[in-house]
Amino acid sequence: MRIASNQRETKETNIALECRLDDPNLVEIETGVGFFDHMLEAFARHGRIGLTVKVAGDLHIDSHHTVEDTGIVLGKAVREALGDKAGIVRYGTSYVPMDEALGFVSLDISGRPYLHFEGDFSTPSLGNFDTELVKEFFQAFAFNAGITLHARILYGENTHHKIEALFKALGRALAEAVRIDPNIKGVISTKGVLE
Repeated sequence: MRIASNQRETKETNIALECRLDDPNLVEIETGVGFFDHMLEAFARHGRIGLTVKVAGDLHIDSHHTVEDTGIVLGKAVREALGDKAGIVRYGTSYVPMDEALGFVSLDISGRPYLHFEGDFSTPSLGNFDTELVKEFFQAFAFNAGITLHARILYGENTHHKIEALFKALGRALAEAVRIDPNIKGVISTKGVLE
């Protein structure tokens, strides 16, 4: 079973996280940022990933460190849980509609971190979650997981719907990419490794 646990403690955040790529049954999220908890749960449920996250962050300042650092720890956990990446499909793409909004994510578990992000939010915050942190989370996750990640809001009006569509699309695309295909021997790469 592909499982990784990570803990990260700084002066800004204390994060304990466990990621289970093959056991989607347990999802428990507690970051202190309600909307972010909702998005991480949507990511995990739609990605069919078991995820437990407990964060104590400097929310008296704002939610930036909590959101970004969670992306860092989650990315590292996914990378660790994948191990040598033998047998994985590697690529994943998902379009997710959320009422009037449509989100798109395409990713490659390549070992080469990159983020292309397109999305504008007319509402600056949802609860104590600053909407500009969506890109920060995606970047922290991609760079620490070693994933090439393209994320785009194709259209939409409601900020909640647009962000939720992206998080669900990220989960679904990741679920596709980490799936093990028994017909794949080693890794899908002309190099013979995915680093």
